Amino acid sequence: MAEPLIIVGKGMAATRLVDELSQRALGRYSVAVIGAEPRLAYNRVLLSPLLAGEIAEPDIELKPAAWWQARGVSMLYGKPVTGIDRRARTVTLQGGLTLPYGKLVLATGSKPLKPPFPGGDLPGVATFRDTADVQAMRAYAARGARIVVIGGGLLGLEAAYGLARAGGKVTLLHLVGRLMERQLDAEGAALLASAMAMRGVEIRLNSATNCFVGTDKVEGVALQDGTVIPAELVVIAIGVRPNTDLAAAAGLEIARGIVVDDALATSDPAIFAIGECAEHRGQVYGLVEPAYEQARTLAARLTGREAGYAGSLLATNLKVSGVGVFSAGEFEASEGAETVVLRDRSAGIYRKFVLREGRLAGCVLVGDTQGALFYLGLIRSLQDITPFRADLPFGEGYCIGEAA
Repeated sequence: MAEPLIIVGKGMAATRLVDELSQRALGRYSVAVIGAEPRLAYNRVLLSPLLAGEIAEPDIELKPAAWWQARGVSMLYGKPVTGIDRRARTVTLQGGLTLPYGKLVLATGSKPLKPPFPGGDLPGVATFRDTADVQAMRAYAARGARIVVIGGGLLGLEAAYGLARAGGKVTLLHLVGRLMERQLDAEGAALLASAMAMRGVEIRLNSATNCFVGTDKVEGVALQDGTVIPAELVVIAIGVRPNTDLAAAAGLEIARGIVVDDALATSDPAIFAIGECAEHRGQVYGLVEPAYEQARTLAARLTGREAGYAGSLLATNLKVSGVGVFSAGEFEASEGAETVVLRDRSAGIYRKFVLREGRLAGCVLVGDTQGALFYLGLIRSLQDITPFRADLPFGEGYCIGEAA
């Protein structure tokens, strides 16, 4: 008889885990996937183009219903798990249904950060996290509303771009002096800011929010310098935090996220955690690739293979406002490092490579991300790039030729 395996959360990490398990040992587990949202799993990375109207809702679906059915997976939509009984090894769903598990995987993702700004409960103050948010925000943009997006990281840029494309008059506020400061250096960030401005988004850096103003609905954002920016919609997109409520209530070890070991096991050996909710060796990853690597490792472990997760190299590869952006490893040259830079301002291209002891330690690509996976491979392999150092900015074709 197949062992019951319950996966709580039906996002990208959960979908990849089911995929990996089905490839390794289809039928070994009786799998149930439980999610709070009343729909099939979808790709959150595509919410920005969905908001912009560049794609339709069916386009963001990760797998069709038939795919899940073919793998014998029980899907429970719109029924969040309300509790875990570790002694009885059961989970309880909203409405009272109780299901047993032999092993339990928490893939509960994250929640949007929403600081307690005065006026934060006014109608028209929103976050950007799921398809319901997209539908609500699109209605404002379609009528040309004045919209303020707070946050100049990846999430805020995606929201601002999507809203501008959908017809909104968008101002983006960022607390510090450059966009995506955790992934880009000053020059790369400035190029991205110019690209955003060309696409209709007003950028205001070094802008600290004080409060939201309005009576029956939000009417503006007041900054700490006294400036008030009119707004009919305010989108808070300053980041996310791991969704650990369920795990904490069950008595599992929690730090910033649900603490897991190299086997992705929590403090209860029958319960595992992957994706944005998990904390491994003090690190919480908010990116897709680490979640996929964790799913691959956990699938191997669950099917009896020796496997361990040693952490992930942080890399961002995306299109923000239609501009390619890639960042991996060190993007600032600290002591002992040197840089190789290629820039073409007229074409909007910037390529920076940080070298350390003859090896590629990190890179930033803005405007042209061709070769991103090649560079990521060089960073991971610690290969000596000295033979093709001068040709590094031009991509794999030049470098492989030189190395040969």
